[in-house]
Amino acid sequence: MKYINLGDTNWQVSAVAFGTWRMHSGNNVSLDQAMKALEAAYDCGINFIDSSDVYGRGESEKLLGQALRNSSIKREDVFIQTKGGIIPHQRYDFSKEHLLNAVDDSLQRLGLDYLDAYVLHRPDPLMEPDEVADAFDQMQREGKVRHFGVSNFNTQQFLLLQESLDQKLLVNQLEFGLKHTGMIDHGIHSNMSDERSIDHDGEFLEFARRMGVTIQAWSPFQLSNYGGLFINNPDYPELNQALQKLADKYQVSKNAIALAWILRHPASFQVLIGSMNPEHIVDNAQGADIQLTRQEWYDLYKAAGNDLP
Repeated sequence: MKYINLGDTNWQVSAVAFGTWRMHSGNNVSLDQAMKALEAAYDCGINFIDSSDVYGRGESEKLLGQALRNSSIKREDVFIQTKGGIIPHQRYDFSKEHLLNAVDDSLQRLGLDYLDAYVLHRPDPLMEPDEVADAFDQMQREGKVRHFGVSNFNTQQFLLLQESLDQKLLVNQLEFGLKHTGMIDHGIHSNMSDERSIDHDGEFLEFARRMGVTIQAWSPFQLSNYGGLFINNPDYPELNQALQKLADKYQVSKNAIALAWILRHPASFQVLIGSMNPEHIVDNAQGADIQLTRQEWYDLYKAAGNDLP
């Protein structure tokens, strides 16, 4: 397993993180299945676990906590992160009252005394940075949260919040993969006026590299806008042929190659995977051990439907 520094710290975390958005009874995941998935991830060298209070309406956190307690994994050997700030189908809420209550609820569901990181799940247009800062200070002062991050923030939203905080925001979760390449496209198409030149995130990729922020890539095998998987999708024959060619060369799965493509970028991404199948977890994690050549990286980028001006 490849390890990276989280943010600009010296904390070594696995380049592949175990995501739990599918770990709940609504997906027919039992406690035994959750334990096996968690232990398979840990045995691969994955030491980072990501969750959220909206996954399964809190059920994912409950099942994750139960699985951790029933497994052989020691709490201090894993980095546990969860997210908050969304009230499903109603609003986003970064008020101090909501965030403090949300952290307490997550800790109770997880059965933990503290979180290694707490992440704001989606930008709240009504965010008051000083109010968030007060909430973060109290969480940290009470020993409930050690570090903080955000998810789906653009650069200006990130800076607006960071300027009010005493803590350094370590991560930003952004969708990224072979069929969601906007963070790269607009840079390649710089000084052009075509659709791919449009910047949708405030050049966060370059900002993250300059500021030492870890981008956690979510849905790495998905089409944009939740359109399903591109792996083995007959609508994308050229991409799947290119993935298979490299999978044969490196003797891994196509998923591992798609994951290796993300990790080949020098921004030191961390990739979130969410399978509950132990075999798939092992297959995916093998991508962290593959170093694609520059030409292989570009070949996959082009096979995904992208062009080089």
